[in-house]
Order: sequence, then C-alpha cells, then structure tokens
Amino acid sequence: MQQQLEIVNRKAGFNYELGEKFQAGMILTGTEIKSIREGKVNLSDAFCTFKGERLMVRNLHISPFTNGNIYNHDPLRLRQLLLQKREIKKIQTRMKERGLTLVPTRIYLSERGLAKIEIALAKGKKTHNKKESIKEKDIKRETARRLSER
Repeated sequence: MQQQLEIVNRKAGFNYELGEKFQAGMILTGTEIKSIREGKVNLSDAFCTFKGERLMVRNLHISPFTNGNIYNHDPLRLRQLLLQKREIKKIQTRMKERGLTLVPTRIYLSERGLAKIEIALAKGKKTHNKKESIKEKDIKRETARRLSER
C-alpha cells in the first residue's frame, strides 16, 4: 500500500490571496524523488517563472538524498513543471493581465507514486490584511478551545 505524503506551503496562504489552482508534474532525477518520499522538501521560498514557453519552479529546496553518491542532485536547481499547453497559455495571460504570481502550495504523491505539485495564481496581501488573517485565526482557535471545554 502506498503511503500518503503531502508537504504544504503554509506561508503561501498567509502571504498571498490564493486564486485558481493547477496540478502539475515535475521533471525530477532519481535522488530527488527519493528525497521527496522521505519528506525532505522546503516550499516556503519557492515560486514559478517562465523560461520561454516552459514553466519552471525556482527555490524549491529538495535536500540531497542521504544515501546518495557523487551523482546526488543540486538542492536548489531549476525544475521544469509539466502542464498542458492550454493551461500554460491560460497562466501566462492571467499573469500578464492582472499582475499575479504563481506560487507552489503543496507537493504530494499521486496514486501511481508520481510526485505532483499544486500551484496557485496568487496576489500579494498587504500588511493590514495579514494582521486581519492573524486575528481571524486567533478568534477561531479561541472559539474552538471554548467549545471543547464544555
């Protein structure tokens, strides 16, 4: 039975207002997928850019495989994302029109054991919006605690 792995970028939800989400595959090396299966991935500083017609993810830190040899991968290398052409065109036009950015929100393993990345079109939050988010989260936590006391 395949174990479920999900690595979530909590910082993205705090720093950005997330919009439409897309599921993409990634072109990885052998040691990278082994490190992902161990859960050694950091999404917090990652973002997506275009290199010509290809969609690339930058600053996605996949730690080197512990049992790797001299052929281990570079942790911060540029990785290509796999999407359909119409999805790539849709993302390109939205990013140009509205000044949005593309942020990875989570990495997970599919039923077939393939590493997938979920990316979202996002707009940056202002500092006062971040403070409101913190207040809402505190209120929810407080009400949940009071309800559980009863």
